[in-house]
Amino acid sequence: MRGVDVLEIIAALRDAGSDVWIGGGWGIDALLGRQTRPHRDLDVMHRLEHEPTILATLARAGFEETLDWRPVRFVVTDSSGREIDLHPLVFAPDESATQSSLEPERPFVYPAPCFVTGTIEGVTVPCLSPEQQVYFHQGYEPADRDRHDMAQLRAAFGIATHF
Repeated sequence: MRGVDVLEIIAALRDAGSDVWIGGGWGIDALLGRQTRPHRDLDVMHRLEHEPTILATLARAGFEETLDWRPVRFVVTDSSGREIDLHPLVFAPDESATQSSLEPERPFVYPAPCFVTGTIEGVTVPCLSPEQQVYFHQGYEPADRDRHDMAQLRAAFGIATHF
């Protein structure tokens, strides 16, 4: 997944009226304002109620659903191998949100201030805060890319990470 692909996908979703935020590796690179490593996919958080519009928009762009772990997440892929990992969020009146997890009694929590912006190739994009990125990078054995991403956050933001 290239930066130009991310910008194309995010623009299409936002033009369709969908609220989305970039997480994962691209989200960290957006916070840093530069690409620091190759990315195999794009993690996108979205309002649950926008899911029909998101699916229709991505289908018009050639994406098909290839994994369904709803309500936690689902994945769409196009014929060139671009992959988008979508995470449905349910928002509260205070603009905080939750995402279902594999442990229903322990949903993922998104405080309202975690929805921020960053830049990809000089374009402002919605993404998740450094603190939220750290929150999602815990509770599992990290891969080299995870270690790289957390090192980038520590260096840029002076933020504590779990590894």
